[in-house]
Amino acid sequence: MYTNKEIAHIIDGQIINEDLKDQVITDILIDSRRLINPSNCIFIALVSKKNDGHHYINELYDRGVKNFIISDPAYVLPETNCILTDNTLSALQKLTAAHRKKFDIPIIGITGSNGKTIVKEWLFQLLSPDNKIARSPKSYNSQVGVPLSVWQIKPDSELGIFEAGISEPDEMGRLQQIILPTIGVFTNIGDAHSENFINIIQKVGEKLKLFTKVETLIYTPDYGEMQEIIIRSEILNGITAFTWSRKQDADLRILKSEKSDSNTTIAGKFKDEELSITIPFTDDASIENAIHCWAVMLYFGYNNTVIDMRMQNLQPIAMRLEMKEGINHCSIINDSYNSDINSLNIAIDFLNLQTQHKKKTIILSDILQSGQDDEELYTEIAGFLQKKGIDKIIGIGKAISRQKDKFEIESEFFPDTDTFLHTYSFAGFQNESILLKGARIFEFEQISQALQQKAHETVLEINLNALVNNLNYYRKKLQPETKIMAMVKAFSYGSGSFEIANILQYHHIDYLAVAYADEGVELRKAGITVPIMVMNPDEQSYDAIIKHNLEPEIYNFRSLDLLEEATRVNIIPENKPVKVHIKLDTGMHRLGLLPGEMDHLIERLLTLRSIYVQSVFSHLASSEDPEDDDFTNYQIDQFQKMSTSIQEKSDHPIMLHILNSAGISRFPKAQFDMVRLGISLYGIPSTASDKNKLENVSTLRSTISQIKTISAGESIGYNRASITDKDITIGIIPVGYADGLNRKLSKGVGKIYIQNNAVPIIGNVCMDMCMVDISGIDVNEGDDVIIFGKEHPITELANVLDTIPYEVLTNISRRVKRVYYHE
Repeated sequence: MYTNKEIAHIIDGQIINEDLKDQVITDILIDSRRLINPSNCIFIALVSKKNDGHHYINELYDRGVKNFIISDPAYVLPETNCILTDNTLSALQKLTAAHRKKFDIPIIGITGSNGKTIVKEWLFQLLSPDNKIARSPKSYNSQVGVPLSVWQIKPDSELGIFEAGISEPDEMGRLQQIILPTIGVFTNIGDAHSENFINIIQKVGEKLKLFTKVETLIYTPDYGEMQEIIIRSEILNGITAFTWSRKQDADLRILKSEKSDSNTTIAGKFKDEELSITIPFTDDASIENAIHCWAVMLYFGYNNTVIDMRMQNLQPIAMRLEMKEGINHCSIINDSYNSDINSLNIAIDFLNLQTQHKKKTIILSDILQSGQDDEELYTEIAGFLQKKGIDKIIGIGKAISRQKDKFEIESEFFPDTDTFLHTYSFAGFQNESILLKGARIFEFEQISQALQQKAHETVLEINLNALVNNLNYYRKKLQPETKIMAMVKAFSYGSGSFEIANILQYHHIDYLAVAYADEGVELRKAGITVPIMVMNPDEQSYDAIIKHNLEPEIYNFRSLDLLEEATRVNIIPENKPVKVHIKLDTGMHRLGLLPGEMDHLIERLLTLRSIYVQSVFSHLASSEDPEDDDFTNYQIDQFQKMSTSIQEKSDHPIMLHILNSAGISRFPKAQFDMVRLGISLYGIPSTASDKNKLENVSTLRSTISQIKTISAGESIGYNRASITDKDITIGIIPVGYADGLNRKLSKGVGKIYIQNNAVPIIGNVCMDMCMVDISGIDVNEGDDVIIFGKEHPITELANVLDTIPYEVLTNISRRVKRVYYHE
């Protein structure tokens, strides 16, 4: 706990407004959407290239926050305590660094290219029975995430475990001063986040800065380049090393690893004694992560019998939250692999991001290994859920059931999962968002299966993190004042309407654009409040446009006449005009008003008091093609001339926009007031320069329904389209042309991927399924099948079909279940 005066002293800030008595601060807030307790909270107004925390001060003030750290004195409000500083990020880091120094406890600092979060979470599972542990929530390892993690150290904390990640030079030194680790874990080195480093030497050297003042560094010298750089750095001259290795002598010498169907037994030698552990995982990454944890526990002096027992009970770490369509028009968010306070907070934020349903329900199991007594723990959770606006809790487990009186919201409790499944009426779930949050031993996957809308086994996975990263990639290309309109037409290019709009609204998109009014109405009904432009309003849609506060595109005088008539019928007052977007034809020769129509347009607009021109825009015909750059520049010049004539006669500012995805990258001088981000938001590059910079958003996957052997001379599929010339093995896949798999891919033209092997489609693609040749591949019924995804881009499939990725993506049928996940 800190007072404002103490905080001002720590961050070298100046108290410029102290209207309230010096208050006790227990919580730091940097995101206005995550406010829980305004009374003991201080909001730090962080400033980035595309966002400014100062803009949310008024909103937070209205919600009860009275303490602020700012860098702009213009945002001081009455009856607040405001601390002025030159740099609010630096202030956050100074404050949390000072907080860390108050505690003399062991702190484990973890870095590396991969495995940081898994090692941290597994160490928490392994060490929490004996320690009250403060740790990073999920993967909070950045310049902002680390300070927020360290702030969680409390007076009763006995151990801290924090991860640190970097993406460019000179970052780790700041994180080291905040974490001040006493024990270091260096997991490995790889290619992740290498783009801003000259070479691997610079990258390893930067990561080593985390360990300059540790007592012991735990790592494996089996990564040769990493070991060489560590030795050359001479860091080991001042600290102790605890190493493990499969290849050479080490403190923990790994002798062998033996895998079974679901477990791996790892044998090693420590202090001349042969030891072993068994983990419930068989993949190589999990084995390496487990050995790191084994080394830490041996370093701490644990008996190997205890280590092995706990290793056998390691739980998988859910690195993503999944959202699926549920029964009775519900949305199901599945985070049923772990249950603790940190991950609960993140999951609730994701739940609250969903605006398509008013009611929000959480199904929560007992929280294990929290380090708190049950009464204290569930009192905290009950208050947290209430403040977060959760409507109902279904508690499953004996511990949470014993504390049911702590929950004031609507609640029901069950001793175990089986009792819930057999006694609860699932018809009671109607039009709500449901979060499943359970420890692994409660087997909430059974609940997930019961709640999911039944659908066939082909799904389109949507990576929401990748979508946001693509949005931010383009934001970095823009001037700070340039707005972004995101295209969510055509069911968001097949990705799903309100789900995509929700995440974009959460990340402060300026505008959305839909093709038709009914798409916009659907978004409004789902709780989307950001401005929405309707690009193709039809004659019957203007009443709905006005009713739902949508903004139509005006592309000819007929559309203007229809809107004018609708404003009369709906009796639109002059002080609340309908906002419109004027479309100009600068050479695309699709929709839009021509240069010769400008004078008449201006005359009409000047007479229409119930219509307000929000923006003027045009559409580039070939911005992605360098051969057409002269024409693109001609279009931009035409647009500037035509739009200027409208602006000059207007009595208010009018936004201008012409750039699409390719234009953003190739014509940065034509950003004007706003740009329109379309297909590239969904991970499909429009230019060569963006090809390796965007993240894949959509993965179409299915399974093998049946495997059979077909003899030579037999036919396969309708019209006997394929005749075998030898014995082959085929797999039947439940995806067909009704799902969006183009029939042109029949008879060997198209390939799909099983275990990363390209297998040809044989016979004709059927309505609901297709057949593939899997001869020579060791696969089983139920195995995963990829039609397109990260490793096999949709652009490759589009090239085979001699079409564009837009067509492939938008043709994915709505009967294909969309699964949204957030890592």
